[in-house]
Amino acid sequence: MKTLRNRADRDEILRRLEHVRPDSQRRWGRMTSQQMVCHLADGVRLYMNERPATAPPTWAIQRKVLKWVALWAPLPWPHGFKTMPELEQNGGSGTKPAEFAEDVRTLRELTERLAAMPPDFAWGAHPHFGPMSYEEWMRLAYLHADHHLRQFSA
Repeated sequence: MKTLRNRADRDEILRRLEHVRPDSQRRWGRMTSQQMVCHLADGVRLYMNERPATAPPTWAIQRKVLKWVALWAPLPWPHGFKTMPELEQNGGSGTKPAEFAEDVRTLRELTERLAAMPPDFAWGAHPHFGPMSYEEWMRLAYLHADHHLRQFSA
């Protein structure tokens, strides 16, 4: 299973990011390519407890099932899954794009910082999935980036 913990998987994501341009066309959704870069950066900030997000009310069993399916089921993520307002680019409070190359550089740096985090870091709970282990955070980070890079054919 691919994960940002593995250097080769991380390099794959970062290489694919190089193919995204300000005018890259989306295959689904509403974000522009630059909004997607900022959205992924906000996600990494959330994973490292640098960006808060509120958890929707759910039952523990729903969280466990959703987390297992999202992280381990051999299926691509569906298109159109509603993101949390803190990461929302269109009408939410997600980080607004600035200059494309700088936003990409920020995402690259955040991705490397995340991958360098120690397994015993005080990982917070995910708003939808609840408590997560180091392995689960690294898997989620890979899958989230992969999903949105596929959105822009990268």
